[in-house]
Amino acid sequence: MTQADKARALLQRHLAPPILVLPNAWDAASARVFETAGFPAIATTSAGVAWARGYPDGAYIPPGEMIAVIARIAASVDVPVTADIEHGYGGTIGEVVRTVEQVIEAGAVGINLEDALPGVRGTLEAVGLQAEKIRAIRDLADAVKVPLVVNARTDVYLDAIGEPATRLEATVRRARAYRAAGADCIFVPGVRDGETIGRLVAEIGGPINVLAGQGIPPAAELQRLGVARVSVGSGPMRAVLGRLQQMAASLHDEGRFELVTEGPTHSAINELMAEPARRLAARRG
Repeated sequence: MTQADKARALLQRHLAPPILVLPNAWDAASARVFETAGFPAIATTSAGVAWARGYPDGAYIPPGEMIAVIARIAASVDVPVTADIEHGYGGTIGEVVRTVEQVIEAGAVGINLEDALPGVRGTLEAVGLQAEKIRAIRDLADAVKVPLVVNARTDVYLDAIGEPATRLEATVRRARAYRAAGADCIFVPGVRDGETIGRLVAEIGGPINVLAGQGIPPAAELQRLGVARVSVGSGPMRAVLGRLQQMAASLHDEGRFELVTEGPTHSAINELMAEPARRLAARRG
């Protein structure tokens, strides 16, 4: 598929069941594992990419490093890739648009753009300004003829903005503004109870994305509630690091090697990562 074809395929996954269960990769190897498991699309995790590159989460990673990893992931898989670009790595609309332009050039066909201000926890971008960014991104995507899937994230619930009784209304207000500006899907991390999720689906009136976590309903129930997409965020990388901590403790404290040797064979992983090189060679003719 062309890049535009991949973007259209990703968008279509948001418009009808089954729910899009979206794994989040942090490097080419994790992306290939998800692809071979059969997922029809892959997202990146900004937290996972940052941690793997030696930075904390929260827009501390230089944009060029983030985009380089996105490019590597997109080149390593055949399925559509949507990129988590945090707040857009820019203070102005023009800077954010330039980031998105580079992300499209890197091969991604979707983005997450959040309205939480980096470094100022509990503070969200003004609704009007965030909508202007989304509108400018949509104009860019139209100009380059890649129907980019814009997943507009609002952190009202994640950052516990305002009194609990006000959060649904605030989320819906932002979601409707972002949808009117050209967002294809609204991402509401931090909401977990089925009743609230159902109300958000009904009142936003378009595809919504929730974040998997402890206490959230399973995918089948989320689909019944009308959710279009569920992401796992940095969960897989944190799970892998948790296993690595166990391995390190066993190796250091007990001198045991079982956990170090229980994974796939060297040749299996080598073959997994050789496939992208063969695809690239085939495309080059």
